[in-house]
Amino acid sequence: MIEELYAPQQVELRNRARELAETVMRPVAAKYDVEQTYPWEVQHAIRDAGLSGVWIPKEYGGMGGGVLDLCMVVEEFSRACGGMGVGFAVNALGSFPVLVGGTEEQKQRWLPGIAAGEKLVAFGLSEKDAGSDAGSMSTVAEKDGDEYVLNGEKKWNTGGSVASYNTIFAVTEPGRGARGVSAFVVEEDTPGYSVGKHEDKMGIRCVPVVEIHLEDCRIPADSLLGGQEGRGFKHAMITLDRARPGVAAQAVGLAQGALDLTLEYTHNRKQFGQSISSFQGIQWMLADMATQIEGARQLVHAAARTIDMGVKNITRMSAMCKLLATDVAMKVTTDCVQLWGGYGYCKDYPIEKYMRDAKITQIYEGTNQIQRLVIARALMREAASGK
Repeated sequence: MIEELYAPQQVELRNRARELAETVMRPVAAKYDVEQTYPWEVQHAIRDAGLSGVWIPKEYGGMGGGVLDLCMVVEEFSRACGGMGVGFAVNALGSFPVLVGGTEEQKQRWLPGIAAGEKLVAFGLSEKDAGSDAGSMSTVAEKDGDEYVLNGEKKWNTGGSVASYNTIFAVTEPGRGARGVSAFVVEEDTPGYSVGKHEDKMGIRCVPVVEIHLEDCRIPADSLLGGQEGRGFKHAMITLDRARPGVAAQAVGLAQGALDLTLEYTHNRKQFGQSISSFQGIQWMLADMATQIEGARQLVHAAARTIDMGVKNITRMSAMCKLLATDVAMKVTTDCVQLWGGYGYCKDYPIEKYMRDAKITQIYEGTNQIQRLVIARALMREAASGK
């Protein structure tokens, strides 16, 4: 990172995140990967370091940073452990709907606990038959006096089993497609709200990904985000535009962490009487990886800055940074495993975990095929309008 391009407080924030990642996360990353349990000790360390509310405005107890600040922290955490990086970032994903669509009273109710690190929040959009096609969701919310009654099931709910709050999207006006979707915040101890299947995942194994079951789940009417029905899908899309750079930052961190380990390994590994890093073919691979990572990082930071500046049309930029960074992460981590040879394929060594963790970044918060569609459609609109 070229430090002159960043505010002093951002450099200090990155350094704090890096120190916590190296001293707290890295030593236990393999343990939690094997156990597939949530690292509460890490969550408490993040809280105690005052990093929980990086993206939340100061008036709600946060640090008042923007998406760029969030991305810088996520990258450093992911450099040590991709699962711990997304375990942190998902709280931004879950709270962005409150920030972009909640009333002032709702923001004051839910955000301070998240900012303080006392409450975790998840994001309940996807379903078994509504992944990329989020507008076809079947979870419903029916108004009953001063309450809404929710019925349905959410899939791929990252952090859902440890979250105090879950931002749930449900159909309030059947037959209207995306326009009939509303957003709610559901608290974990609400009757009718339960955690179902825990997924046994390839990577990011320290953060739970679960099903959420909603069976006659009654919530107060004032849990409807913004106090108006039919605005949930819009809030979900705005949220994803703001959250995708966080996924991209996770990918950059994974790629950088894998390269860091591989630079050390290729320097120390001797073959034919010399360090393998002295071979030109390997040097070219290392050079390509470093260049691809830096290119992805700068696009992620440019997208984050664009969002923080308040630019309205951020969808294309957000999709582009997610697409590039996650493809880079998959390529770099795979090439790193290759350079480690047989050792890279064995779980005794840390590099294979980076490859496993990287794969999901190409899938969640919109597959990279969907990102290509989003980018292409934006390009076509711009071409048609003459811009």
